[in-house]
Amino acid sequence: MLPMPFLELDTAELAAAFDDWGLPRYRAGQIKRWIFARKTPLFEQMTDLPKSVRTLLTEKFGSILQCKEISRKQSDDSSQKLLLELADRERIECVLLRDDRQHRTACISTQVGCAMKCVFCASGMDGFVRNLTKGEILEQLLRLNQLLPETERLTHIVVMGIGEPTLNLDTLLSALEIITSPEGLDLSVRRVTISTVGIPEGIRKLADAVQQTGKGYKLAVSLHAPNDELRTKIIPQNRFTGIESILQAADEYFGKTGRRVTFEYTLIDGVNDRPEHVRQLAALLRHRTAIVNLIPLNPIPEPNDQSNHYRAPSEQMVRQFAEQLQQSGIQVKIRFRKGDKIAAACGQLRRSRH
Repeated sequence: MLPMPFLELDTAELAAAFDDWGLPRYRAGQIKRWIFARKTPLFEQMTDLPKSVRTLLTEKFGSILQCKEISRKQSDDSSQKLLLELADRERIECVLLRDDRQHRTACISTQVGCAMKCVFCASGMDGFVRNLTKGEILEQLLRLNQLLPETERLTHIVVMGIGEPTLNLDTLLSALEIITSPEGLDLSVRRVTISTVGIPEGIRKLADAVQQTGKGYKLAVSLHAPNDELRTKIIPQNRFTGIESILQAADEYFGKTGRRVTFEYTLIDGVNDRPEHVRQLAALLRHRTAIVNLIPLNPIPEPNDQSNHYRAPSEQMVRQFAEQLQQSGIQVKIRFRKGDKIAAACGQLRRSRH
């Protein structure tokens, strides 16, 4: 038995293993295509491989998928959420989202739990345990892709699930390298969005990686407040960074990659949705090539003491906030709710469900 699960190996590593076993190297790419393009979860179903090869793969690796599906929920808006148990019995959630533009988006996690502890987000409520491995990240994408009909596949990936992606960046980029390759899902890198709470060194590291590889992933920065005093109250991590250093890093990302940055802004009634907040946010972004993604707060099931008094603003308030930003020259989108009925919307994913 090899020392790691099958999905931890890239094509070159698998080809090298085939060399050791006296098998043709081209089988590696063949197997990857079965798994990613043809959604095949078992070696024994790869019918154009010799039976001896299928048997060997099963002996060496056991199964392709290592996680256990604990639950699967579907919302009336067609969103689906999976609760997965990892090999060490830790748990994560991931989501499949569909829309009327025929987009089929996977929202995936990068860590077991989250250390950022944003007060309006469920992901940090159970604490941080560890980073996910490359295979665990890929398995989420495989399982979500398998929820689709045979003729469909994922069209977009958003790394907006549990965890802070830039604190597990090397592993994430390794997984995305596989999934965007022709032997993976052959997904355009421009359809992949990496969301960060705003870790300046992580943003710069991502910028360097994109510049070096040409992989133009989209960057989304979770800003959520237009001044440091307020942002630190709702995002404790901000006391180590500050908005100015985050914006400087985002500017560097745009400068190195040419990719416009999205600033996510969760609207909380009476907290960050006042006219003065519009003015301050416009002042921060007016001279930047950016877009603001407004997200009406999604309620947290089983809220804690910090989050239970937060409420989403009215639809009218959301529209007014958006209109005032647009009048200030800021491009704005409002993110419509998806999956909130099954706790699968932005800010609702958790590492443990009972």
